[in-house]
Amino acid sequence: MRSPDPLPFPLDRQPFTVEQARQRGLTRSRSRADDLLLPSQGIRMPKFADVNLLEECRVHVAATPRSFVSHLTAAKLHGLYLPLRYESVQTLDLSRRRGEPQPRRKNVNGHNVLLDKFDLMVMAGVPVTRVERTLLDLAPLLGVEELVAMADQIVCAHDGICVPFKQPMLELDELKPYVAGHAGWRGMNKLRAAMELVRVGSDSPPETALRLLIDDSPLPTFEHNVKLRDASGHELVQPDLSCKEYRTCAEYDGGLHFSPEQQSKDHNRNYLTKELGWHQIVLNKADIRAGELVVVTKIARILKQAGWPDPHNLAGRSLEGLLGKRRGLA
Repeated sequence: MRSPDPLPFPLDRQPFTVEQARQRGLTRSRSRADDLLLPSQGIRMPKFADVNLLEECRVHVAATPRSFVSHLTAAKLHGLYLPLRYESVQTLDLSRRRGEPQPRRKNVNGHNVLLDKFDLMVMAGVPVTRVERTLLDLAPLLGVEELVAMADQIVCAHDGICVPFKQPMLELDELKPYVAGHAGWRGMNKLRAAMELVRVGSDSPPETALRLLIDDSPLPTFEHNVKLRDASGHELVQPDLSCKEYRTCAEYDGGLHFSPEQQSKDHNRNYLTKELGWHQIVLNKADIRAGELVVVTKIARILKQAGWPDPHNLAGRSLEGLLGKRRGLA
């Protein structure tokens, strides 16, 4: 059997619509050749093309007039933190405005939504709901803590003095009134509760989970973005969470902290923290997974060393059987 003629650039490496193929001079038979996949009506894709999510969205929007990307797919395009149960979802979320026909095609979840004036943005030519609108759309699907983690990510900011500069996707004082302006929407009770817990400075869902565990306990207050200074007032260290009253800080060490380069940075951070007269507790994902008893008790023991009176005797709770096979730590 004769091989199909080569596809013209860039159709040879990305999905395209049948109309785009026609405009490039491809015949009907060429657009149905066996070197192409047919993921949905009116869409073709080279079999061996390495297609990313944005290109997949681009062609589906092009084949679905007046549509835009929303919900879980928009969250993925924005890089928002999603629970593991949604990370592997392959279907795309496409929406049209309320009153228009709902998008209906293979491997697509179609929605009709009521849009505010500034709810859409264009990402490399693809219309996508903005992060604040995406958070609103996901409120019915996520739990309160999951919504806090996502909103924390949206508003997270660092000034770049002690840790790398980070600009928020949206300022907290902009996100709060946006959410408040949608009273009565689905999931709003959860989202409103989540917004009460959102803080600027959390760099990951585990950091958010750590802060929420502390806030929900009798421990003293811990804050993000506190800078530790030397005697001359120079800002040297910015821990994940800090209790200024008892000069105690908590650090979450995730998978990135196992590289030699990061371990060296962590060693220097730990040295400076101690030199500045602060007590430090380093926690990991196993601690967060273990929950309140392990996290709060470990922090309480460090706080007690720093002079905290521990009125509830949190430091005295037993951790026997909760710290693996390391003996003498309970």
